[in-house]
Amino acid sequence: MKNDKITSRDVDFAKWYTDVVFAAHLASYTGVKGCIAIEPNGYAIWERMQEILDKKFKELGHVNCQMPVLIPESLLKKEGELVEGFAPEVAWVTMGGSKELDERLCIRPTSETMFSDYYASHVKSYKDLPMLYNQWCNVLRWEKETRPFLRSREFLWQEGHTIHETSEEAEKETRQMMEVYKWFHHEILAIPSITGLKTEKEKFAGAEYTLTNEALMYNGVSLQCGTSHYFGQKFSKAYDIKFRNRQNELEYVYQTSWGTTTRMIGGLIMVHSDDKGLVLPPRIAPKQVAIIPIFKTEKVLAKCEKIKKELEKNSISCYIDLTDKSAGFKFAEAEVNGIPVRIEVGERDLDNNKITFVRRDTSVKYTEALDIDIPTYVKNLLETIQHDMYERALKRRDELTFTAKNLEDVENIMNKQPGFIKADWCGSLECEMKMKEIKGTKSRCIVENAKPLTGKCVVCGNDAKHLVIWGQQY
Repeated sequence: MKNDKITSRDVDFAKWYTDVVFAAHLASYTGVKGCIAIEPNGYAIWERMQEILDKKFKELGHVNCQMPVLIPESLLKKEGELVEGFAPEVAWVTMGGSKELDERLCIRPTSETMFSDYYASHVKSYKDLPMLYNQWCNVLRWEKETRPFLRSREFLWQEGHTIHETSEEAEKETRQMMEVYKWFHHEILAIPSITGLKTEKEKFAGAEYTLTNEALMYNGVSLQCGTSHYFGQKFSKAYDIKFRNRQNELEYVYQTSWGTTTRMIGGLIMVHSDDKGLVLPPRIAPKQVAIIPIFKTEKVLAKCEKIKKELEKNSISCYIDLTDKSAGFKFAEAEVNGIPVRIEVGERDLDNNKITFVRRDTSVKYTEALDIDIPTYVKNLLETIQHDMYERALKRRDELTFTAKNLEDVENIMNKQPGFIKADWCGSLECEMKMKEIKGTKSRCIVENAKPLTGKCVVCGNDAKHLVIWGQQY
């Protein structure tokens, strides 16, 4: 049954999205324009993301640290491309108490500057390398148009910053971390993303090149879900980060950075959720099972408690809804909050040696014998849900992936139904900008090591250099 508080996603996708955010109590607006309050339900998802990614980062040798949120203007200006790229989004602190500051301080939009300043004074020899650092923090970017999780002025993220002895090692790191983001989206978030190279126009300011992880939302609009940048020696030369190499000569380090954000929560909503509310893949759900007693009799509550202990013993996160709300209200609440599996425990079912399981993703009910191995049954059901959610998202992405040989094809696709468009490109900025005139269609990524479709640029018809994925973006 549709939730009355949620607009149908097929009627108004933008309204549907914000309705789901608010109905599931993921976030709310605040008195600070452009900034959201991440509510406990939303933050619990972010904590799961942190937990899983942080474990993976540490397995690969990274360690966490914390850099200042304020950056002196003179320090920021040392790398010109970075300043130019972020200038429109930077917020400045000009007063300290009632005193005007001698130098403006930038509120952190990203931390290449502070990490570079730190590395310059802490690396001496190749024996100190590599330095594989990551920080979990908030940043501030003065976005003009905001939307919860997708674009807000303040948001949470992780940013990895590493320095290396050789370019080969740094480039390996750049690609390795992109593979981590791809793994996380495919295996944990059940989102079939694509990875590739950003064009010169779209790459990170100051990078030699940028790798990107792109996902397609239910409505055919793409979302950038993590980037990894290879800087080479650009920042190390700007900030004088030198080390003595194996020949005892001074050399500049090779540098990377990579990051992903709370925007992934927005991606989860727009790929998987429906008109009833949030739908969460089991591997990212903070609570995987809701146990709902139908009438709180002693017999029912005892069974609920036994099930809870058995599930927790098998590392399945769950809770018993002991509130004084009606059973129907509890069902709807578990549904809108995206709990993957609901277990309904009623007196009548117990008398008949039955128990009911409900999948959130399909709303299918299963009534089983009470003497089944419940933890094993639930584990298998959770894995089936995870698999099926990925397959549905993959099917939707493939249905909304098109090919175009010329601008007329692009216009026809975008006017009918946006999605990923595969099309050849000559590499010129002029042609890239010409594509943008068609409903804001932008390059999402260059498909590396791919054969061109026709060998001719989709815009100008000249010889193509790359096969590119194009699309609209959030």
